[in-house]
Amino acid sequence: MKVTEKKLDGGRIQLEAVASTAEVSHALTVAHRGFAQQMNLRVAPGGSVAQAAEKELGIKDLDAVVQQQAVEYLVPFAIDKRNITPAFPPVPKVASALKRGQTFSFSLVVTPKPDYELTSYDPVTITVPPFELDPKEVDEQLAQLADNYADFVADDPHSVREGDIMLLALEASRNGERMEGLSTEGRTYLMGMGLMPEEFERQLIGMEVGETKSISFAAPGAPGDESERIDCTVTVKEMQKKVLPAIDDEWVAKNLPLYRDAAALRGGIADRLTAERRAQYESFKMQAAASELARRFKGRIQDEVYEAMRSTLLENLRGSLAQQGVPFEQFVQSQGGEQQFGMLMMMQAREMLVQGYALDALFRHEKLTLTEDDLDAAARSMNPQDPKAVRRGMEENGQGFALREAAERMKANRWLLEHAEVIVEEPTKS
Repeated sequence: MKVTEKKLDGGRIQLEAVASTAEVSHALTVAHRGFAQQMNLRVAPGGSVAQAAEKELGIKDLDAVVQQQAVEYLVPFAIDKRNITPAFPPVPKVASALKRGQTFSFSLVVTPKPDYELTSYDPVTITVPPFELDPKEVDEQLAQLADNYADFVADDPHSVREGDIMLLALEASRNGERMEGLSTEGRTYLMGMGLMPEEFERQLIGMEVGETKSISFAAPGAPGDESERIDCTVTVKEMQKKVLPAIDDEWVAKNLPLYRDAAALRGGIADRLTAERRAQYESFKMQAAASELARRFKGRIQDEVYEAMRSTLLENLRGSLAQQGVPFEQFVQSQGGEQQFGMLMMMQAREMLVQGYALDALFRHEKLTLTEDDLDAAARSMNPQDPKAVRRGMEENGQGFALREAAERMKANRWLLEHAEVIVEEPTKS
């Protein structure tokens, strides 16, 4: 991509970008993938998203539909090309549509992230609780381990009730065809665990041991017509109860031979939890130090910056709530309604912005510099499981400036904590 820049009034920069034909084609292809994911399109093996869109949605020109997404994909590359970190995402201006086989020109007016100063760069002082691992956490882990290895044994016969555990024989069919994965000669079933639809479980209530019953229920996700129902012949073979093993030396030798004995297992769990809690504790101290440094911030933050941060926070929140199955409107009401929620969001946006700008100022003041290790550390903080993929993805998608910003702030935050006066509170006596 060819990018030229021109300085404007107020510190703004106008970028004129020309994407190559290969970049245009790639941007449209990426936009196609995003469209397919959003619309849950089923792409046939060897087929394309465009073919699936035409077949399932009647869209004959998918390139035209995803124009905006393709342009937005190209924007970060222009910014990163000039090594600029924007204060907020700029809006591209275009004179023509993207077309495969043609170059594409667009312009941006970028407001670079401003440089703020602090009232003082002296070391900060923070007060934190002492680090400790509650032995109850180890007990909980051992209890979970025992639950994972629990046995289900025969219990006294009684009528099936909610919350019961039983051994079921099940013969299931759909449209007259046997369902191999569902049918079984004997499988432990836990009521209320969501293993089968509620309609199925309701018909189990009251059955006796040895009783056989025909049960029909709607297939998950089916519209409700009779052809989409599952027919079962169910037999309650026995009532069962869960028996937890004793995590002793004998059990450890049999099931977890990598540990010498039960005491070694407990120590291993304690070491792992300590490492996890220690990392959380260090993050807590870094956050406390950054929050204290932010008290020294001075300057006015533009309304556009506030709005951009607020939009990002809202987008992340909506995504998190959707994963949890919580309606956004319900969450807003739980926070005191729209007005209260709006105030909380603006306060959170300001705190995040001020902390970031304060760390930027510290990075400049102390003349810190980035290394490859710093960039790797920033990527690791975003995805500890696969930091290389994060870094590669950000750099290949024009988000190098965002990775550098994150790395600079993380390095400044670590420097800040290393030079801080950390007061550890006295442990509370129980």
